[in-house]
Amino acid sequence: MESDGFELEFESLYLTAFAVTRRLIGTTADAEDAAAEALARALVAWRRLAGQPGRQPWVVRVATNVAIDQLRRHRGAPRPAAATPDEMEEATMRLSLVAALKRLPKRQRQVVTMRYLADFDEAAVARSLGISVNSVKKHSQRGVSALRGLLGSKESDQDRYHR
Repeated sequence: MESDGFELEFESLYLTAFAVTRRLIGTTADAEDAAAEALARALVAWRRLAGQPGRQPWVVRVATNVAIDQLRRHRGAPRPAAATPDEMEEATMRLSLVAALKRLPKRQRQVVTMRYLADFDEAAVARSLGISVNSVKKHSQRGVSALRGLLGSKESDQDRYHR
């Protein structure tokens, strides 16, 4: 297995994957597991990824999918010790976000995840997905709008005027 350069990029890729999975899953241990799984998949695919500029966005997509799968598998699992009301509200919010993300069309889900969970700029998302920056803007706007509708939140006046 070709792993040239993987060790050099591991830390950066892991931190990105962990940031995404932590935002989706909510618990550090589960997010670490999901990020590690994403990096294991990256190592397996490294020969193909090594020469590509979109390694980090690829890892974000895989980490997002792993986190969603993990949440789906553990949905009915018993929870340890009673959570505080704040922890329960945060967990409910995360599960709602994951459910809403799954309902978005694939391209909108990819763009929203990369832009807002992985903090990639529009140009990086465009390069990674092989689309124009204008397409990224459209998918982002439509995806966020759809999420607002699915989650029942309304855009504040401040958001509307500060785009």
